[in-house]
Amino acid sequence: MAHMLEAPDTARMPVRTASPMWLVVALACAGQFLVVLDISVVNVALPSIRGALAFDERGLQWVVTAYTIAFAGFMLLGGRAGDLYGRKRMFLVGLGLFTLASLAGGLAQEGWQLLLARAVQGLGAAVLAPSSLTIVTSAVPEGAARARAIATWTAVGAGGGAAGGFVGGLLVDTLSWRWVLLINVPVGVLVLAGGARWLTGGRAGGGRRLDLPGAVLVTAGLATLAFGVSQTEVEGWAAGATLAPLGAGLALIALFLLVEARAKAPLMPLGLLRLRSVGSANVATFLTGSAMFCMWFFMTMYAQNVLGYTPLEAGLALVPSSLAVVLGSQLAPRLMRRAGARTVAVSGTLIALTGCAWQSTMTVDGTYLTAIMFPGVLMMLGTGLAGTPLATVAMSGAAPGEAGLVSGLVNTSRTMGGSLGLAVMSTIAAARTAGVRTPQALTEGYALVFVVGTAVLAAAALLMWLWLPRRGAGAH
Repeated sequence: MAHMLEAPDTARMPVRTASPMWLVVALACAGQFLVVLDISVVNVALPSIRGALAFDERGLQWVVTAYTIAFAGFMLLGGRAGDLYGRKRMFLVGLGLFTLASLAGGLAQEGWQLLLARAVQGLGAAVLAPSSLTIVTSAVPEGAARARAIATWTAVGAGGGAAGGFVGGLLVDTLSWRWVLLINVPVGVLVLAGGARWLTGGRAGGGRRLDLPGAVLVTAGLATLAFGVSQTEVEGWAAGATLAPLGAGLALIALFLLVEARAKAPLMPLGLLRLRSVGSANVATFLTGSAMFCMWFFMTMYAQNVLGYTPLEAGLALVPSSLAVVLGSQLAPRLMRRAGARTVAVSGTLIALTGCAWQSTMTVDGTYLTAIMFPGVLMMLGTGLAGTPLATVAMSGAAPGEAGLVSGLVNTSRTMGGSLGLAVMSTIAAARTAGVRTPQALTEGYALVFVVGTAVLAAAALLMWLWLPRRGAGAH
């Protein structure tokens, strides 16, 4: 029966494989750009959203977190679905769901409607993103060409996060906050049409089933943990209203690991993490994501709430950083051939650390060059340099039938680190300001976030140096 099901795909392969390699990579990267863009594009729109839908500060954080929690929590499920049912099919399903949810969010009239739409967007992104990376790696032969393709995928993803500020600011200033979501609809439709025509699908099959209990447990655990962290802003760390969700979240994560250890077809085979390449790269990606994801959020808040920038001005202020992350991603493959993946990843993290430390010196009357541009460029240049070798090392540990799963794991580590990192960093900033919203108090809160981020990046750099494979991306 399995052979009968796969026969039609095989019969069509000569036509499908005629698609130009660059076009396949471009379509996959376009999908990845959209889902990463939507993590950061709403940042500059948050003040407008707060006024339009009557959000408080904690609710406003969940406009970002609802997306990232669903994105991170269902990424492993999306990666496994791509392996079982075909990467093209899952790419199109995820992009279709993402596009429809973008339309619903842009038309939302109540706060809960927007949060629900953002969560569904995250679910669509979780199905799409792992397939985008496996489409790239399967379309390009292994070697230098594949390293360049992964670098392009990394650059586009990082560039999506970086470009979010500019795109969001332009749309909010010229149209309204709703267009930071509605803009995804025509773009999504175009990519859907191109993907249906030119992408090819592949699957491992094998009669395995999706581990839905595992996906529900890990997503519920992450969401509960993030909610518990957000409670500390109002209730404090020792309050029952904080400890209860934190404990429940940890219990759900522990139950997820127990279920995975006993499942016949686990969502995340724990043995994968014993591979040095997979385990080290994902832990490093988690740490760097927790420090760097929130950079865009707090720099945008600093520019608007302290320096008085408009949404468009705040977005334009981050354009050099957007270019820096693309530059870093494109330089990484060349440097990897000379110095190795580990050295490039560590060096990039140290450059990002330097920018983060510089950003922590921000003041109420900071100038654009020294308070935003130069530290932002260093942070994003370093992030671009580190991202490609980490993704390459992780994917080198994947067997053909596990490529989608490992791709989902890489994306999960980055997004999970970012979503929990944002929740923790928001709490740190709020605790420092203690409810005072003067420019001086806000600046001190934002600066403390970057101090903590600097420490996290230092730990990540040390871990990479000690744990990443020394020679060859595929070391176990």
